[in-house]
Amino acid sequence: MTVDRSEIEEFIYREARLIDEHCYDEWLSLWADEGIYWVPCNGSDTDPKREVSFIYDDRVRLGNRVARLKSGLAYAQKPKSLLRRVVSNFEMEPGASDEMVVVRSNFILIELRRHVQTIWAGTALHRLRRDNGSFKIVMKKVVLLNNDEEISPMGFLI
Repeated sequence: MTVDRSEIEEFIYREARLIDEHCYDEWLSLWADEGIYWVPCNGSDTDPKREVSFIYDDRVRLGNRVARLKSGLAYAQKPKSLLRRVVSNFEMEPGASDEMVVVRSNFILIELRRHVQTIWAGTALHRLRRDNGSFKIVMKKVVLLNNDEEISPMGFLI
């Protein structure tokens, strides 16, 4: 079986929609148990175990983040941000196999919160493993275009 590019694109589009619509449980179900969600700061090739990151969550911390967002106690999301993103420029890394695929994409995310519109842009790298006819996210790295500058508070999943 070969890797179907459109299947991978649809998976990433779905992941983006679930985040934008605050469907946290469905979004969390896309993650492998060993999944890592990483948003580095001060560059893209930093070491998250030695340097500060905006986010560096394993699956347990990711679950805690989702629980907090769902609880209504996350002040940074009262009211919830309205989110819409455009994902494009998909590139599959060479060596993709039937079981593991690495995909890069670019995104623009518009956040509207308390009458203020903010634009977020960057590159996402997904490491996906085939699982029961779909994929699980083993790792997602989001490199914000302005990750070496002061940024607005990010109380949502990017």
